[in-house]
Amino acid sequence: MRRLLAVALAVVAGATSLTACASDPAPTDVAVAWAPKGRAAVLVTWKDTNQPNRITIEGVLSESPSYVKYIPAGDPNRWEIPTSAFPPDGNYKVAVATGTSQGGVTSKPAKSPVFDTDGPVRPSGATVAAQGRGVLVKWSVPMAPQDFTPNDPLDVKGKKTQRYVPLVGRTGQLLKPIGPATTANRQLIKSIKPPYVFQLRTQNEWSTRTGGQVLGLTSSINAAVPALAQFSVPIRIRGRVILHQVGCDLDVPCTSQRATPAGVPVVVLTQVSPGARWTPAARGTTTPGGYYDIAVPTGGSRPYKITVPVYSKGGMITGPSTSKPAYTKSVVRVASAGFAGGTTAKARGTTVVVSTTVKPAMNTTVMLQAWNRQTRTWANLKAVAMRNGAAALAFKAGQPGDFVYRFVIPGAMMFGRPMDGTTTAQLALHIR
Repeated sequence: MRRLLAVALAVVAGATSLTACASDPAPTDVAVAWAPKGRAAVLVTWKDTNQPNRITIEGVLSESPSYVKYIPAGDPNRWEIPTSAFPPDGNYKVAVATGTSQGGVTSKPAKSPVFDTDGPVRPSGATVAAQGRGVLVKWSVPMAPQDFTPNDPLDVKGKKTQRYVPLVGRTGQLLKPIGPATTANRQLIKSIKPPYVFQLRTQNEWSTRTGGQVLGLTSSINAAVPALAQFSVPIRIRGRVILHQVGCDLDVPCTSQRATPAGVPVVVLTQVSPGARWTPAARGTTTPGGYYDIAVPTGGSRPYKITVPVYSKGGMITGPSTSKPAYTKSVVRVASAGFAGGTTAKARGTTVVVSTTVKPAMNTTVMLQAWNRQTRTWANLKAVAMRNGAAALAFKAGQPGDFVYRFVIPGAMMFGRPMDGTTTAQLALHIR
């Protein structure tokens, strides 16, 4: 009986001792503020009676991080918690209680006001335009989400609370800052050549996010240009455009990548006369795969070269490229050739009129030829004057039979360059 009573008293005594420890006075006036030197930490202060303390972070509708710090008795009632200890985009309190790592918590926790750890708002998009030898990048930022802890102790006052650090990455290199952090929404890069990638490292007091990307691309182009073209008949110039861009990830060297998108503008340039400036002759855009197929109106003989101009679209700007010049020689085009009246059968003794028209409207002399069946060669019959691109010859139908004629049109000079001549199709005539 005495043994049981002794055990019961021991239990009561232990319970009394535990209750006494757990009811130590709690700290008071727990406050949080930004630590000096650039808001790299949250300064926690409190009041107590020179007791050891335990500091933790509690989530408010957010998961509590595993942060614990013990402050010995006699140390100042203040501690700096690095911002990296707080998870981003949540609501938290700092709790301070009396306790040690060996003896545990011996008081109720006192808590700071609630504050949020919302990170910066990422730029939603960026545009770029050439400016001198460099580029001007502009970006927009969406409206910040609703603040559920307005005017909390760690809110930074003012409208421009986040800053943007401009970064540029090149092939084989890491993304590097090219200027100080700014609160503006534009960045002028005075001298830069593609390929490169531009990004913004957006910062506020809590975290950093990357956005506002711009690609600076280089281009290469090839072209197939016909060697001959009939005057005023469009030729088709075909080829392919390949873009070269830079892709970057944080803490990894940037890599080079190829792209063949649709919609890249392509301009066909020509030089009308020797020594003249290159002027646009036709325009087009690439199709998926980077291919283009452009109809080009033709005039006299002339060279052509195809170029991708400097252009920007959304978050990218493309550098120019030009193919090697290729010469297309023009050939006189036969617009019409035949016999008057449209019939190829004539009665003996009647007058036959054979004619042709050509482009360009030349003034020259053409030759009417007839096919000699015995020698199997074309024989010259009559030189005929051509005026304004038209020539005609009238003659009397002689002996009956079947005959074949053609006009031979000589070459010419146009805009200081030679143009090849041509022949009409064979013109068959039956005389009965």
